[in-house]
Amino acid sequence: METATAKKEQIQEAILSLPQDERASLLKWLLETDKLMWDREIEKDFSEGGAGASLLDRIRKDFRAGRCRKWD
Repeated sequence: METATAKKEQIQEAILSLPQDERASLLKWLLETDKLMWDREIEKDFSEGGAGASLLDRIRKDFRAGRCRKWD
């Protein structure tokens, strides 16, 4: 059975064997994919029932109560 480390090393070797333009394209894709995944995680965390929902509710209550204000 192949370990995760061995598979990672194979992927790294394969990436290094790509021509520079293909590595650049892969890097761009990875960055865009990472950003999209991060955005989805934030949306999930701050949606109803998410890990950050109670914090967001508290911030809204504090704002309505005048304990904080909008940033300029």
